[in-house]
Amino acid sequence: MRHQTRATFEPDYGGKGSVWVHGAFEPATGEAVLVVSGKRDSASHIQLLEKVIHTFPAERLLIIEDNLSSHHSRDTRMALAAWPEIQILFLPKYACWLNLIEPWWKQLKSLALKGRKFETRAELEAALWEASAYWNQHRYPYQWKKKPQVQLPPWGGYGFSKTI
Repeated sequence: MRHQTRATFEPDYGGKGSVWVHGAFEPATGEAVLVVSGKRDSASHIQLLEKVIHTFPAERLLIIEDNLSSHHSRDTRMALAAWPEIQILFLPKYACWLNLIEPWWKQLKSLALKGRKFETRAELEAALWEASAYWNQHRYPYQWKKKPQVQLPPWGGYGFSKTI
């Protein structure tokens, strides 16, 4: 009897290094901004915040973020102190479905990466910038599609009455 092994798949990313994409989008218009970096660090996040300020000028900005460590870092907090117009609201931990940018990441990934292989980091970055430009040319307001869950009363919907 022949011993069978489980099929395995090793993705081929070209072995040319990592690229981190930091992004933000404005749900009312769908406009998005990117910062492409070799690191997922506070400096890249601060660079994204600067880009948000310039792209979406306003007296006040409410930015909703997840709990990535670079969003809470000392460098980021110091940068935010210089921008009093920015208010940060952090999502609860383990609540990624509340993060409105997650569906947009899926769109960007599909536009930039689906069915493609990149030989160099520059090719990958160019594809990301092209996908971002395409998105912004065809953007539309974000419509929340998740429906709230029906909340049952305690004890499965059965009320208790006090009898005397």
